[in-house]
Amino acid sequence: MRIIGASVMVDDQQKALRFYTETLGFQLKHNIPLGEHAWITVVSQEAPKGAELALEPDAHPAARPFKKALVEDGIPWTAFAVDDVKAEHERLTARGVRFVQPPTDLGTVIAAVFDDSCGNLIQIQEEKPQS
Repeated sequence: MRIIGASVMVDDQQKALRFYTETLGFQLKHNIPLGEHAWITVVSQEAPKGAELALEPDAHPAARPFKKALVEDGIPWTAFAVDDVKAEHERLTARGVRFVQPPTDLGTVIAAVFDDSCGNLIQIQEEKPQS
């Protein structure tokens, strides 16, 4: 068994697509219209055949209260691996991304958390070498 995809619930799929591709640098994989919404997935430019991230509409009645509770408690929806959190923090800040937690040493990882502008907090993390 292997992970082929994960989802993040977004308040506006087209806005999310722009943010995740133009701002974060992911690559569009699928954008298939399905009535009011679409099946939109993005992949890492570093691994275009890797796991896909679906930009799911948060239309279900439970979705928005759930997302709001996570944001209010400062809990990231998901995490992305990066080689250098400080450099990525600087790159994204220069692109207008709002961080709610700057790069922080958490023992085994250095992590930072940003607002994806679509109703979620997202963590980026750099694994530290273990002795």
